[in-house]
Amino acid sequence: MYIIKVKGKAKIPDYIQLRDENFVLIAYFRADRPLKDLHRYGLENKETELAGLISSLEFGKLQKLEI
Repeated sequence: MYIIKVKGKAKIPDYIQLRDENFVLIAYFRADRPLKDLHRYGLENKETELAGLISSLEFGKLQKLEI
């Protein structure tokens, strides 16, 4: 699974994209909102690690998600 942080413009907020091994979009959520429904993506009980990763991500840089 891959993760990318997308920079918003003006009134559009920053977003996080989760993509599978074929780079197909599987999740798209606001970077500033609480993380929920992570069990759908196999990330249950990893909220704190994912929140820390999201805050340290660079905008526009695709990264392999390893948590």
